[in-house]
Amino acid sequence: MSKPNFAPLKLFITGPTYIRDEVKQAALLPEFGHRDTENDLRFVPIRANMKKLAGTDGTYELALLLGSGSMAMEASVRSLVADGESILNVSVGAFGDMYYNIAAANGKKAENLKFDYGRAIDLNVLEDKLKSMKPNVVSFTHNETSTGVTNDMKATCALIRQYGAMPLVDGVSIFGGADIDLDNSGAAMYSTATQKALGLPAGFGVAFISPEAEAKAEKVTNKGHHHDITKHLGRARKNQTLTTPNCTLANQMCVQLDYIVNEEGIANRFARHIEMRGMVEKWVDGLDGFDMFAPEGFRSPTVSTVVCPAGVTVAQLKKGVKEALRAEGYLMDPGYGKLNTALESEGRRLVFRIGHMGDITPAMLGEYLAKLEIELKKL
Repeated sequence: MSKPNFAPLKLFITGPTYIRDEVKQAALLPEFGHRDTENDLRFVPIRANMKKLAGTDGTYELALLLGSGSMAMEASVRSLVADGESILNVSVGAFGDMYYNIAAANGKKAENLKFDYGRAIDLNVLEDKLKSMKPNVVSFTHNETSTGVTNDMKATCALIRQYGAMPLVDGVSIFGGADIDLDNSGAAMYSTATQKALGLPAGFGVAFISPEAEAKAEKVTNKGHHHDITKHLGRARKNQTLTTPNCTLANQMCVQLDYIVNEEGIANRFARHIEMRGMVEKWVDGLDGFDMFAPEGFRSPTVSTVVCPAGVTVAQLKKGVKEALRAEGYLMDPGYGKLNTALESEGRRLVFRIGHMGDITPAMLGEYLAKLEIELKKL
């Protein structure tokens, strides 16, 4: 039987992301028993370094859920929205809508407050909705992957709390790429994942859980098993996972987090992401007919979304630019599919995305932007 021939593409999509060779090699480290003392050799440093990245001195407890970021988000809904309570979701894009869909799929009394694609949360509009609806829980996206918009997490959480609701935050595509200052964020639970700005393969949903959230979850019923954060916390405090972890990913996570904290340095990592955002902004400014999609002041440090000139089609982005760059050894992101479909139906200009998260360097990004520019000028 012949071996598959997989192309070694350089990923500039928004996840999965580029993985360093050292992290790939860590996949070859030994398997281990997740209830054995070997487990502590991985998960003690993993938990300590993750808390450093989050900016928590231990106020928030960390739980790793086998699955994805959406697994942690679903756990937040099932564990923290009691029967009979209402949840307001605030959406600025496709992944904000997904948080709402998760709540609705679990039978929660959910409403979705939607803002136009490319816009951040308008706190005045949100305040009016909080006054009229009086929700018990509010969920929102910190960093909207489909649009490249970063919401003001602290201000949003503060407003939500002003009206007596509990804030749940999806930070899947920003954690590890920006300072979230979790202890001062106001979030009751912050969900993220491994496969974005941490520069790791997918496999764990990550939950940072406040004492407030834990206390409420203990009283909420019908949480299921893997979505019950109280069950996860019992094991987390023993430096374990509730169910058998992905041991390969745990080995990689241990190696990568040690690199982030002790070699690159957390502040340097965050500064590198901001530098790359600036590189894209400057590059777009020099392209005739192209613009940044997200408004200044709300642009993501991990993913940039660029507006194309009028007349550019989905087919041109997918079959033209993307495939030309594939031949050059790059995987280009021609824009979130549902977003471009919606923009096209409304007669609006289309977008494409540039993922600059994880371990992508400014040098790598500069090389990619030069190749991308050549193909865009052919449109």
